[in-house]
Amino acid sequence: MTLALVKDQLQTAQSTLEKAVDKWKVFRDVCEAKDVFGFQDRSLAVLHALLSFYPETHLADEGGLVVFPSNAQLSIRAHGIAGTTLRRHLGALVDAGLIQRRDSPNGKRYAHRSKAGEIEDAFGFSLAPLAVRSDELAQLAQQVADERLRFKRAKEALTLCRRDVRKLISAAMEEGAAGDWTAIEASYVTLIARLPRTPRHETVLAVLEEMKLLRTQIVKQLETQLKSEKMDGNAVHNERHIQNTKPDSTYDFEPHQEKRAGERSNQESQRITEPLKCFPLSLVLRACPQIADYGAGGKIDQWRELMSAAVIVRSMLGVSPSAYQEACEVMGPENGAIAIACILERSGHIHSPGGYLRDLTRKAQRGEFNLGPMLMAALKANAGYERRSA
Repeated sequence: MTLALVKDQLQTAQSTLEKAVDKWKVFRDVCEAKDVFGFQDRSLAVLHALLSFYPETHLADEGGLVVFPSNAQLSIRAHGIAGTTLRRHLGALVDAGLIQRRDSPNGKRYAHRSKAGEIEDAFGFSLAPLAVRSDELAQLAQQVADERLRFKRAKEALTLCRRDVRKLISAAMEEGAAGDWTAIEASYVTLIARLPRTPRHETVLAVLEEMKLLRTQIVKQLETQLKSEKMDGNAVHNERHIQNTKPDSTYDFEPHQEKRAGERSNQESQRITEPLKCFPLSLVLRACPQIADYGAGGKIDQWRELMSAAVIVRSMLGVSPSAYQEACEVMGPENGAIAIACILERSGHIHSPGGYLRDLTRKAQRGEFNLGPMLMAALKANAGYERRSA
């Protein structure tokens, strides 16, 4: 027992569980955020085993939140984990504030039952902290997913930049371009040598910035040489043009038509790839009123509050953090939250909210999806319901 554990227990006791929480969705959020707590896979296996002893799918005060399996039973459900290892990982879960010990007078785990067989009191492990902290765990899982995606994008950008620099150096050497390419190649090799086998995000970003600077230096050097060669070539071309000029020369206007067609094509491309338009918050809340229940105090007044509520709803619907992050990357964070709010309104008709959101994201990438019709349909449906209720 430590003062920190006492503080956590007091906070949990003072907190009230306002809504039932799906235990497996909370477990998935803990799995996503395991590095934040420093958990190993076996800690998650023990937590999964504890949750399996809770008979209901949703954690709720009415059903009691104490499970009381023996170590032997826990070991079996945790895939045969040894007793000493089991106790160590149970301690890690307690220290992280995800479960609490509720010890009996003799230190055993058991329950007192009524004559009707109902549990009146139980001693073992309380799952109340998981239920109380479900929103916090959902936010942590989303932050970890966001960071993982940023790290992935940074590594992809570094790979592409490395490839560009390597190709430019090779081409310059093969073509005999002016410059100290041996020294430039040495700089490239030195940068690559700074990357360990398993680099951290900060290291990748630092090397990426320097690799970009090296690429810029190479490109400028090659552009300078190409401009010089072009000027020499234009001088020769102009001399020949003056010699061959005739008064009855004809001109072909077709290139101008191709240019206009290219401009139209570029305009169309820009129209398709421009970001989705964000809608007024008041319109969104009228169309999707259910999401307000997940805001602080049961209301939403700002976009930031809507986006925070969307993370909680994302977890409740079983949408993975990566799927939601990709939607925010493609549509923008506000529109990603609107998409979650619309899915919440139709959650009873959508078999897989996560798959549905990924499909919308893919369509948005291709320029085939707009939130407007989806939002208007939700607004119309709720307006019709309000008229019937009135």
